[in-house]
Amino acid sequence: MFRALPILVAGLIACAPAALADELVLYGAGSLRDALGAIVQDFSAKTGIAVRTSFGPSGLMRQKIEAGDKVDIFASADMVSPLKLKQDGKAASVVMFTRNRLCAFATPEAELNAANFAQRLVEPAVKLGTSTPKADPGGDYTWAMFHRIDTQSPGVFATLDGKAQKIVGGTTAAIPAGTDPIADALKSGTINVMIGYCSGAAQRKKATPGIAVVQVPDAYDVGPEYGLALKRVDNPEAVALMLAILSPEGQAELARFGFAPVGAISQP
Repeated sequence: MFRALPILVAGLIACAPAALADELVLYGAGSLRDALGAIVQDFSAKTGIAVRTSFGPSGLMRQKIEAGDKVDIFASADMVSPLKLKQDGKAASVVMFTRNRLCAFATPEAELNAANFAQRLVEPAVKLGTSTPKADPGGDYTWAMFHRIDTQSPGVFATLDGKAQKIVGGTTAAIPAGTDPIADALKSGTINVMIGYCSGAAQRKKATPGIAVVQVPDAYDVGPEYGLALKRVDNPEAVALMLAILSPEGQAELARFGFAPVGAISQP
């Protein structure tokens, strides 16, 4: 992958007046951990540029940058956080680089499917888990979905808002290795439906065998859009990493992990 990157990076570095950093720092949404991890690994192997990564809820990662963390690229699960950084002078450029969709991960007793989606979510028997709004865009997208359901079934927003249990995204504390709060909540019966990104389907199926993956119906789809914020445009290494993510090879890697690319995809 990224066969042309060494030439591209060499050209960028030759033209750049700024001093080069010892390593790049990339902060990213938790849902991007595996996909961007693979892209970064290939990028470093091809270019020799070290990249240090950290992943977590996008809203909380943005807050770390606002508090002073030095980050070259921020890959967010929304466009709001990158655009806010740009508005506040903490990012020089913002671009959308991939899309996702919301899915419901349901145990058999929830009896959830695409045909009864909205009706079942409000039933008392359905114990609903979500991410945390504002801290995690996954929560914001979920509440936007609640509002869309409410437009077709007026009055149900209050029910959904009241019953939703915020399982993840409420803290910056690292999740201990080997733990999975969503799988734990499903196993204990605290919830029997979790709203999350469809790109996480493989992880959910592995963690909770027998779980059903129900894509949110088109009528309620809120189209998660992911944005990249670049700290400085005069940092050739960071620009090269951004271009690697946007390249056909990078887009193909994102697609491999369940994301919807926004650009051309390289063919194997």
